[in-house]
Amino acid sequence: MTQHDRLLIIDFGSQVTQLIARRLRELNVYCEIHPYQNVTDAFLKDFAPKAIIFSGGPDSVTREGSPRPPQAAYDLGVPILGICYGQQVMMQDLGGKVEAGQSHTAEFGRAYVKPADARLPLLDGWFMDGSGREQVWMSHGDHVSELAPGFEVFATSPGAPFAITADPSRNFFAVQFHPEVHHTPNGRTLYQNFVQLAGFKGDWTMAAYREEMVAKIRDQVGDAKVICALSGGVDSSVAAALIHEAIGENLTCVFVDHGLLRLNEAEEVVGMFRDHMNLRVIHAQEQELFLGELEGVGDPETKRKIIGRLFIDVFQKYADEIEGAQFLAQGTLYPDVIESVSFSGGPSVTIKSHHNVGGLPEKMGLKLVEPLRELFKDEVRALGRDLGLPDSFIGRHPFPGPGLAIRCPGEITREKLEILRKADAVYIDQIRKHGLYDEIWQAFVAILPVRTVGVMGDGRTYDYACALRAVTSVDGMTADYFPFSHEFLGETATRIINEVKGINRVTYDITSKPPGTIEWE
Repeated sequence: MTQHDRLLIIDFGSQVTQLIARRLRELNVYCEIHPYQNVTDAFLKDFAPKAIIFSGGPDSVTREGSPRPPQAAYDLGVPILGICYGQQVMMQDLGGKVEAGQSHTAEFGRAYVKPADARLPLLDGWFMDGSGREQVWMSHGDHVSELAPGFEVFATSPGAPFAITADPSRNFFAVQFHPEVHHTPNGRTLYQNFVQLAGFKGDWTMAAYREEMVAKIRDQVGDAKVICALSGGVDSSVAAALIHEAIGENLTCVFVDHGLLRLNEAEEVVGMFRDHMNLRVIHAQEQELFLGELEGVGDPETKRKIIGRLFIDVFQKYADEIEGAQFLAQGTLYPDVIESVSFSGGPSVTIKSHHNVGGLPEKMGLKLVEPLRELFKDEVRALGRDLGLPDSFIGRHPFPGPGLAIRCPGEITREKLEILRKADAVYIDQIRKHGLYDEIWQAFVAILPVRTVGVMGDGRTYDYACALRAVTSVDGMTADYFPFSHEFLGETATRIINEVKGINRVTYDITSKPPGTIEWE
């Protein structure tokens, strides 16, 4: 199996550390994020990084006991890039000085750096637009007051006389800003220069990953049977396609149809994987079970718990029928397993617990197959394309496990679900017709637990109101509403009211997250 060059990102707690990894992966460089507490001398020896990046962080290096990398990181002889707090750590560790923040030296937000006289290969492609400066994103209170021996200044900003510093003889680089955020428009170039200086070949591609992971799955599973909970979402779809390539008919997928899916969704998912991909798929038609237990339930948390419990029960019922099943496949992604840094006493818990099949491996005595756990979402999509999954699946908006249950506030009825499916289908059709689908993170209709008076033709109506929701986001943690034109909203509302019997009023939800959530429940 190919051994990729590896870059280590030592995490000091920045909220944007994951963005560093994503920028590097875009450059076909394999990297991993590890919290500073875990990076010991022994860890460094085993990981053998070809380069290291120190992330930003909220602490102050002037505080006794503040987070630090091991001395061995500096002694490896590999290039190091320190970012924001990472710059200050380098200066403090290597003989420079950092002073606590003062109002005239702190910088938060957009700033502009100008080059010093000396040139630096790290900055090739910077300061080229004729303005003689580059926009960057600053977020620092403390500041470097004295450079460590061997370091020189290569760029300055009004609040950071040491905005870009380096010791070129050791390939140590340090910047006071965040090149990973989109507010530093030329940040990608800086990362590109850094990995080139470090000698990375840029061989981390999804085609290579596919080939290596197929071999790894075969080695892990052998002749055993694997079961996979297939939702039709991107993660489970790509995981299923990759495992199927590795072990063929030894994979069985279980698609649980709980009656809370979108219009024609079950037929599309099962049809594609059975007919197009030739996978063995069990279509568990359990609509009556789920809708029966949800009857009369209005509390959102109770709804979620009922659906989660029934999902596990149903999945186990069908899985028990598969003789020789020893493994459970999950679409766990890298952001699910990255350890986040805690400053209240040691590392925090590492794995999210909200997967649809959470708890099943222990309950059923199964071992896990998680072929996507090293990948970010955009890499999963690229892998899916390489595996031949159609764009209609690869580019799908996220869809929650509880399905339409949480887009139907209050009590769920079959009538409301039918109305909601039709309204949602019209809305998504409108978004696709206007070429907006790929610009939006998630879009859907929620049917509201109120009826309103309306006039249609010469008659009075008393029907449901619905809310349209569309948001932009990077990872779903924060989101803003999508700025549709009034023309689009008017046209969409007209179509829904004309084409969907049971709705006579359409609203648009312009709440960001926070304070709202993306879903209504």
